[in-house]
Amino acid sequence: MTEQITSLMVSLAEQTGLAQLWWGNVVMIAVGAVLIYLALAKKYEPFLLLGIGFSCIVANVPGSDLTQPGGLFYYAYRGVELIIIPPLIFLGVGAMTDFGPMIANPSLMILGAAAHLGIFVAILGAKALGFTLAEAGAIGIIGGADGPMAIFVTMKLAPHLLPQIAVAAYSYMALMPLIQPPVMKLLTTKEERQIMMEQARPVSRLEKIVFPFAIAVIVNLLLPPVAPLITMLMLGNMLREVLLVDRLAQTAANDLMNVITITLTVAIGSTMAAEKFLNIQTLQIILLGLVAFIGGTASGVIGAKVMNWVSGGKVNPLIGSAGIASVPIAARVSHVVGLKENPYNFLIMHAMGPNLAGVFGTAISGGILLALLGVK
Repeated sequence: MTEQITSLMVSLAEQTGLAQLWWGNVVMIAVGAVLIYLALAKKYEPFLLLGIGFSCIVANVPGSDLTQPGGLFYYAYRGVELIIIPPLIFLGVGAMTDFGPMIANPSLMILGAAAHLGIFVAILGAKALGFTLAEAGAIGIIGGADGPMAIFVTMKLAPHLLPQIAVAAYSYMALMPLIQPPVMKLLTTKEERQIMMEQARPVSRLEKIVFPFAIAVIVNLLLPPVAPLITMLMLGNMLREVLLVDRLAQTAANDLMNVITITLTVAIGSTMAAEKFLNIQTLQIILLGLVAFIGGTASGVIGAKVMNWVSGGKVNPLIGSAGIASVPIAARVSHVVGLKENPYNFLIMHAMGPNLAGVFGTAISGGILLALLGVK
């Protein structure tokens, strides 16, 4: 009887996840816990890190089969893999976004281009490490700080790298309040950080209505590879600006966006299983993504310093860091850093100009990569 009970207990233990647990799972569970800590304790974009961290932990508990075909996380990831979720995110972002700051001061769009140097630095680094040109292009787009665009470009160029690139892109986006300020302070003086900018001109309702239609046409003509994303962004913005379909605009900006955000973060975190994630290639991609973010932040700040010199001291160089496309995280970081230097300096609306331009900068960069590499 004792032997039967022992055999039964052994058989039961072998069917639990504990029998399959290895050190890699423990490491990734710890990573997920750190992400949740940063979301809760440091308040680094909890809308992103909570879902990613939680699903990372669950994906590394053996035996749940959530990430296997038929599992809940598997279907969430299919929405990313089939490029369904990224355009829907852009629809919600468009419905939430006021492009007025960019329309009011179009000269700041230059910073949306300047802050994308990190993309090309990362591409060169990836090639030097032995990645193919297509893989290097997918890795480089992390530097645009645009998660949906990173997913879109990666699925076209190097779909096998999607888990690592998606995790790097969204994790660094959430950690921008930690990554960007040291670079911004290193490249600017205290006097430059205290510069107060003039209020931008008012933007008419007609300008705001015409804008999404004009951009949708231009993008479809000049950048067809990325037209699905920018078109949905402009559709969402059109719903917002016509002031006739508030219910649709609010649904896109709130309910739909919330559902898609949950699905996306769960899908991204579920790809962080130890057996697929713990390798040298992942480490290289994570490091290259960091290089791209730092490079983009630095080039944006330097570009803004040049504009400040040309304008005779009227541009705060801090807004240059917002030229990467993470809306509105990057603009908020510029504002917070400026506010610490001068409590009366409100840079948020000025920073939104280059931040919104950064969305188009990433789209242009992605479109160029897809066009050059023969992907339509």
